[in-house]
Amino acid sequence: MAPRISLISPTQLAALPKTVSIIDASWHMPGSPVSGLENYIKERIPRARFFDLDEVASSHPLGLKHMLPSSELFARAVSRLGISSENPLVLYDTAGMFSAPRAAFTFSTFGHPNVSVLQGGLPRWKAEGFELEHGQPSPFKPENYPTPESVTPNATLPYEFIVSNSLRATSSSDSSSSSLVLDARAHPRFTGEAPEPRPGLPSGHIPGSKSLPFSELVKEGRLLEDEELKHKLNEVFGKDADAVFAGKKPVIASCGSGMTAATIWLALNRLGVESSIYDESWTGYAQRTESKIATGED
Repeated sequence: MAPRISLISPTQLAALPKTVSIIDASWHMPGSPVSGLENYIKERIPRARFFDLDEVASSHPLGLKHMLPSSELFARAVSRLGISSENPLVLYDTAGMFSAPRAAFTFSTFGHPNVSVLQGGLPRWKAEGFELEHGQPSPFKPENYPTPESVTPNATLPYEFIVSNSLRATSSSDSSSSSLVLDARAHPRFTGEAPEPRPGLPSGHIPGSKSLPFSELVKEGRLLEDEELKHKLNEVFGKDADAVFAGKKPVIASCGSGMTAATIWLALNRLGVESSIYDESWTGYAQRTESKIATGED
């Protein structure tokens, strides 16, 4: 089981020692006029580094972005940011709770031992009157971050597994052996009633999957309290709830491109439930002409 990710407030962050590494992991949808890096240069929490989720990523034959990087690429990128494997981390984003969970998933997958996410992100930090830094930051002294020797098993899952799992999930004789796929996209995209933001990509969902918009796990830029999360997830899991919380029914999180699926991952992590992410998510799945696409509620 991956270590439990901590959620902290701006007041708690401000009181932490300077040995804590602060990371801005902001990311924006394709086509957005907003740049995470440009916003970071404009304003940030003091001492924050910028972790580019699209840059620190493995290449993909379909051109998909922010896929989980290799251990070597991850270690090189973190070394350049001046982060030691011993440094506690606090991750945040400029939306409140949007892309920071993806960075938390990445660091956790590679075994970084002490990872926290700032509840409410930069907006809450600013609203509560804490100091900001502006302009191009001074270079960080590089560290020698070791290449992780082990990666969380099945942290991400490939297309072939998802197709096989979908067949089991929709089979009356084999559904009990399938993993539960939770889709973090907005519900109208899941049902096929609303278009995808990526041009030319059909909407709908993986047969056998369930809808759990990530926005239902977040309120005012903060992940819900643990008891609220458990209540919400119990509703979604239905008859599978006991099996999921007992570790007998694996869970896979998906979304548009593997970003907000990490919010589901974080919610489950908070409740002690191990889960995987289908890293290609809907963009990779729906691009393939052989993929079966379901619409409506089923």
